Amino acid sequence: MPDRSDSRVCVGAIAGAFGVRGETRLKSFCAEPEAIATYGPLSTEDGSRQFTIRVTRPIKGALAARLAGVDTREQAEALRGTRLYVDRARLPALPDDEFYHADLIGLSVVDPGGAELGRVTAVHDHGAGDLLEVAPAAGEGKGKSVLIPFTRAVVPTVDLAAGRIVADPPEGMFAETMSTEAAPGDAAREDDEA
Repeated sequence: MPDRSDSRVCVGAIAGAFGVRGETRLKSFCAEPEAIATYGPLSTEDGSRQFTIRVTRPIKGALAARLAGVDTREQAEALRGTRLYVDRARLPALPDDEFYHADLIGLSVVDPGGAELGRVTAVHDHGAGDLLEVAPAAGEGKGKSVLIPFTRAVVPTVDLAAGRIVADPPEGMFAETMSTEAAPGDAAREDDEA
């Protein structure tokens, strides 16, 4: 399993200009949206640019923010769609049984007996709790991804050190997507008591 402590995590994206004086409309992917400004300079995906961010106020569905070096509406608008990253090491440590989505993506998913189901490809939250998207294992049974609830009942074990998740999905959940084994895909976890 790769060393995730050196990876970068996407914490937000620039959604365009806000106003005429260089403010941006900033989408924060942080649990506390305004925390995006506390991680120090954020970089673009390729690392070619860095921005120090100052949140000016919350706005509908986003934050209004000033980025160092962005002074005009045109400059702000040119950054539309730019995703902002922070080094994983600068993020706060999480309590046990809480995970950053970036730490879950790529993990192998096995059933309680150890049979490979797939790999986590993404983590989704459509409002009713996190879902792990699991791509079936390679082979003849390769099929569509499966979304499994990221609850303690369905995902009792996440072992980041071993690079795997133990999942006990409802019977038949993987039946239509594979004839043998499933491959890992996207993952998301909901910390609820089941």
